[in-house]
Amino acid sequence: MESDTQTATPPDGPVRFVATFYQAESGWRLAAEAPSRGPVDYAAAEMIRTMQSRGQAPIVEIWGPAPNGTDWQRIEALAPGAGAGPVVEASEERHQHSAREERLLDRRNQVLTSALARAGLSVTQPVDDAAVARMVDVLDEETVRSVARWLSQANRQ
Repeated sequence: MESDTQTATPPDGPVRFVATFYQAESGWRLAAEAPSRGPVDYAAAEMIRTMQSRGQAPIVEIWGPAPNGTDWQRIEALAPGAGAGPVVEASEERHQHSAREERLLDRRNQVLTSALARAGLSVTQPVDDAAVARMVDVLDEETVRSVARWLSQANRQ
């Protein structure tokens, strides 16, 4: 991460988990906050994906409580880079799903994509999108959540 874009001070207010995004025209902005890290990671991953789909290169910092619980610490700094443009639908033949099945597929896709983003892996190439779509089609929700948990645990080590 470049030193000129690094947050010099922690966010204002009480210590909690927050995600801040850097944009050249507006500087650092608070994008998500919660008392626990999970929702902040999820929101940050979704915002990264959205910015990448627009061809932007997001720079993100995750802040949270230090071990003593009263001070701030920067937990993570991410600069995943720009995406390859809008997400391209997998070119493989897909059968029609009911509205309920589509919602379930979308939810599994969000869980898997967010887990990959939190692990520092970006899904920006059509081949990556096809691989994620294939996994979402084949795996049930419980299995997708297990894979997401494994990626999260591997990222912490």
